[in-house]
Amino acid sequence: MVMASAITLNGYSAIASDSPKGKDAEKKQNKSTEKKKEETKTNVVYIVLDDSGYSDLGSFGSEIKTPNMDWIAENGLRYNNAHVTPLCSPTRAALLTGRNTHEVGVGTVTNFELGPDFPHKRGAIKPEAGTIAEVLGENNYNTYAVGKWHLAPTEETSPAGPYHNWPIEKGFDQYYGFLEDSSDQYKPDLTIDNTQIPSPTDDSYHFSEAIVENANRYITNQASVFPDKPFFVYMAFGAQHSPHQVPEEYIDQYKGVYDKGWDHIRQERFERQKELGIIPKDAEFAPRNNGVKAWDELSELEKKNYIRLQETYAGFLTHTDEQVGKLLDNLRRTNQLDHTMIVLLSDNGGSGGGQANGSVNHSINYNALGETLEEVDGLYEEMGSQRAGTEYPAGWGQVSNTPFSQYKNSAFAGGMNTPLIVYNRQIIKDPGSIRSQYVYVSDITPTVYDIAGITPPKEIDGVKQMAVSGQSFKESLTNPKAEGKETQYYEVTGNRAIYHDGWKAFTSHKKGDSFDNDQWFLYNVKDDFTEQNNLADQYPKKLKELQKLWWKEAEKYQALPLTDTFLEGFLSVPEGSIRADKHLVYYRGMDRLTDSAVPPLVNRSYEINIPIKRADASEDGVLLAHGGLDSGYTFYIQNNKLVYEYRIGERTQASIVSNMDVPVGESVISLKYDKTGKHQAIGTLYINDTKVGDTKIENTLPLKLSFEGIDVGKDTKYPVSPAYADKDDFEFKGELVKVEYILGDDAELTVPRAN
Repeated sequence: MVMASAITLNGYSAIASDSPKGKDAEKKQNKSTEKKKEETKTNVVYIVLDDSGYSDLGSFGSEIKTPNMDWIAENGLRYNNAHVTPLCSPTRAALLTGRNTHEVGVGTVTNFELGPDFPHKRGAIKPEAGTIAEVLGENNYNTYAVGKWHLAPTEETSPAGPYHNWPIEKGFDQYYGFLEDSSDQYKPDLTIDNTQIPSPTDDSYHFSEAIVENANRYITNQASVFPDKPFFVYMAFGAQHSPHQVPEEYIDQYKGVYDKGWDHIRQERFERQKELGIIPKDAEFAPRNNGVKAWDELSELEKKNYIRLQETYAGFLTHTDEQVGKLLDNLRRTNQLDHTMIVLLSDNGGSGGGQANGSVNHSINYNALGETLEEVDGLYEEMGSQRAGTEYPAGWGQVSNTPFSQYKNSAFAGGMNTPLIVYNRQIIKDPGSIRSQYVYVSDITPTVYDIAGITPPKEIDGVKQMAVSGQSFKESLTNPKAEGKETQYYEVTGNRAIYHDGWKAFTSHKKGDSFDNDQWFLYNVKDDFTEQNNLADQYPKKLKELQKLWWKEAEKYQALPLTDTFLEGFLSVPEGSIRADKHLVYYRGMDRLTDSAVPPLVNRSYEINIPIKRADASEDGVLLAHGGLDSGYTFYIQNNKLVYEYRIGERTQASIVSNMDVPVGESVISLKYDKTGKHQAIGTLYINDTKVGDTKIENTLPLKLSFEGIDVGKDTKYPVSPAYADKDDFEFKGELVKVEYILGDDAELTVPRAN
């Protein structure tokens, strides 16, 4: 006879059976329920590489060792006709919202807030365009982001926010990463959730390793406590964006590999791509980009440095791949891999920003000044280290983009055709295969919604949502012959493109020219995969048809008005923004002010005042530091003298050592920076209104003073001056309450040009 008793648990009644059969049946039912939940659960992981070209992965033809990303390709699908906006922030905005970049407000990088005349380039995702994190969060997912964000107006990345465009306010439950466009890999400006934390001091720290460690921690926590609940992880590496920084043992793995030069390596990748089936057998080899020398014409000194720069890039990517492997291992270990959809892509093509010689100074590189071969060679032994975060020359950038022409930030295929790998064991039945459907980055998130059976909400937090304009390509996961996207428009920094039904028309806009004078190119990309045969003159009617379609799509998705504002956008300070005030005060104890939130000092006069109090002559240290090894200025007291230094690597070095001792007691330290010409000034140093020295400062940076922010009373990250490099943060021992900036009226700020 089976005896059953009623059990009350937390107010709910249940029946427990004493029968072994009853208990077995109950266990079976529980296991069945758990299995059913597990089988229907779809975790989602987005892995985004930065500035990695079409051919950089082994599975897309590279000699660079990427076994873990190749494993995802071998067990998933490679899309060889996938496209992004050829610039990082717009691609990320399209990826995370499933919509076109302009309609969500991110038509260019979020460093530039171009004001109300350009509503499509305001530096932030509109609230009407809910992110995948917000949507999945409303559908019982936990959501995690690690790595690069670059989706908030960068002047809002200060330690005090505002936070409404940070990851936590855009739907993520937890975040570990950096908020701006690029970062040092050894000492990044770190943010956890809504809190900025000091840069690491551990010599073994590397950002790529840290973001995967944190992602694995988030995943393991959830798999342990809520195993049936799905998760979404957005993993955005700082790699492969400059500065290229990686331990030397990874660089040394590639000794000798690149001695044959970029022409030979690019040809090898091209042939390997044909063998892999990544590109058509009849694809034509793109000629060398303008401005790139033939390898055989280079000097031995050029070859030596260019080889090491590429070895550094390759080692950086292999190191990144190793971290992806750690993610895969943890997904296996926690029994999550088979229930996880992985999407891996790059945000745009490889960069040509290193220009002819490559770069070892991030500030000079970003200001587009170009570095001499002698400057690069001077840090040959330091490449990949904290001292010399590098970027490869443009010649290697085209190798990254094999088989295409040009680089990121162009409408040519080299800027927008990137690798796309999709893994989903539950759906994909022909792993290792290649798909050739036309896919745009905004189509990825709608595909996830389609697979998960999720309909995006009409409102999020009371805000009516715009339609999701991306197109699901779920059918192509199981059907190699599924239809791809028919139409997609593009616009970035004035360059325009339109794809429609196998044809592509685009412009290569010359900065400053009227958009009416743009030259248009026309390609039948169905038959001309590498865009080598311009048919604009042969098919003028087709070109006009596509031009008309571009204007229609641009108006529909809010890509107008046009502007070619780009790097000079660093000088744009919209009225009412945080930095528009001409009197700014920062108090001691403030966390390091991020570089985009600092006062706009470039090419203008200003005054800095620092009241201090010293109890005795031994109280020395840094009063104010803005910048680091690459560039910046600093005020410090050493050997009882006041010192001001302005540095741009080894290129510009100006300093003042006071001609009197800094008095004990109260005093006011002042600098008057008087602009005397374009990117020229005289700096005059005062103690209590007494002039104590001056210096000429020439060839100042034209766009952005430094990629390291402001410290008050210390220098916490990389030291601006080598004079105190061995003194940790060289914190000032005396009293210092605040630093005051008074900005002049002679700034040459950018007003974006519309057409």
